[in-house]
Amino acid sequence: MDGEYYSSGVKRGNDDVMQVGNGMGDSDAKKAKFESNGPSRVVHIRSLPSDACDMDVVQLGLPFGKMSNILMYKLKSQAFLEFVEEANAVAMVNYYSTNTAYIRMKPVFVQFSNHKELKTENSSMNSTAQAALQAAQGLLGPGASIGSNCEHTILRVIVDNVMYPVTLEVLHQLFSRYGKISKIITFTKNDTFQCLIQFADPISATTAKESLDSQNIYNGCNTLKIDYSRLTRLEVKYNNDKSRDFNNPDLPTGDRMDSMNGNLGAGVLGAGGMGMGMGGMGAMGGMGGNFNFGQMGNSMNMANRMGAGQGAVGSPCILVSNLDEQKATPDALFILFGVYGNVHRVKILFNKKDNALVQMADPTQAQQAITYLDKAKIWGKQLRVAPSKHMLIQMPKDGQSDAGLTKDFVSSPHHRFKRSGSKNYIFPPTGVLHLYNVQNLEEEDIRSMFSQYGSIKAFKFFNNDRKMALVEMSSVEEATLALVGLHNYQVGDSLHLRVSFSKSTI
Repeated sequence: MDGEYYSSGVKRGNDDVMQVGNGMGDSDAKKAKFESNGPSRVVHIRSLPSDACDMDVVQLGLPFGKMSNILMYKLKSQAFLEFVEEANAVAMVNYYSTNTAYIRMKPVFVQFSNHKELKTENSSMNSTAQAALQAAQGLLGPGASIGSNCEHTILRVIVDNVMYPVTLEVLHQLFSRYGKISKIITFTKNDTFQCLIQFADPISATTAKESLDSQNIYNGCNTLKIDYSRLTRLEVKYNNDKSRDFNNPDLPTGDRMDSMNGNLGAGVLGAGGMGMGMGGMGAMGGMGGNFNFGQMGNSMNMANRMGAGQGAVGSPCILVSNLDEQKATPDALFILFGVYGNVHRVKILFNKKDNALVQMADPTQAQQAITYLDKAKIWGKQLRVAPSKHMLIQMPKDGQSDAGLTKDFVSSPHHRFKRSGSKNYIFPPTGVLHLYNVQNLEEEDIRSMFSQYGSIKAFKFFNNDRKMALVEMSSVEEATLALVGLHNYQVGDSLHLRVSFSKSTI
């Protein structure tokens, strides 16, 4: 098999883990067992998210040393990363054997490749990846290695262009995706929100810095500027909303003045005084993009305990009250609130099941849902919908069960607003519903489905498009019930009914 190349230009080994050109279908490839190979300068990364780019892969390997080649194979959600020294590849694989690797907030798998080196026939096919690699190499000096570039465990984070509140819990949730966080101290300096974050190890700190520097917490705002701090450790005196020692949960909360201190929050810096600044590798600068905080997956370790509340302007979370305890479910609320934005999480409160928290993708969508659904009627009750003071919804910890009252929808394929700037016709609840994907259904079928939720006053297919139809229910509440009950209903192979409110008349 020596000398045979895949269409991508990678030289094929006898039993390489990459399932390419071997006649396997996608489903078979997903079932294939990936066995551990011996040490190699080439690291194989699989299960890449569909939107992963070359720089994401480069950043994953950056803390471990100098890289010499990279190959992306997006159709198979895989990548190959070649290091100059085998020791760097070994360090990367060893580290991620006990720490989950993430790219764009999704877990990926890291192992040695059967390739001992990467050889490409057509460099133009890999030009963007090579450009990303060359740009990253500028961050590492000659002979750079994991020891010389990963001495820092503390990051200094400045949040610029702040439009929405930043809390310690938000920061912990965001940065803990890259490793274990020991301590956080937040403070305001020169009217700028800043924080110090101490990781348990330098690799996690470096990975977090290279992944998040210049990113936005929310689209277009709350930009992160991240440097290494010269401090060697942080000393935290109080666990409150300004500082937290995650290794010592028994610290006191401090008094009001400590908590409101605008200089260093409730924490005291140790071992190095107030010295803060750049160290090690420089910032990635403009290589970042937008990081949408709302898109995080359901495996996050959130420190904040969620309750109910109102008040904070700019929160993506909504408090919904006066629900029917017997009928309200996370799935039902996902569909109803999903008319006005992408719902990421829903939590029905355990001790007050007529109340729920709904986390939208961003504060704009949350406000949109509040505007249209406050005082809407469903299940015989008039909903009250208002802003929540919370910035996120906590998922149950591993091993804990909350009887299905909390559910994560971040990765749901049924979001209406799948693309940035999606044009969806948004109306308040109305008695007329717009149906899409009904080409496989007859009028009798549709009437039978919708009559479960009330009386049908009128129905018609669109004259110029048999995929669409309008159905008018006897009341707005019946139309709302029908939308919640039938939106996303499967009507064919990979075909789901889409139901929206409409201002049209029949």
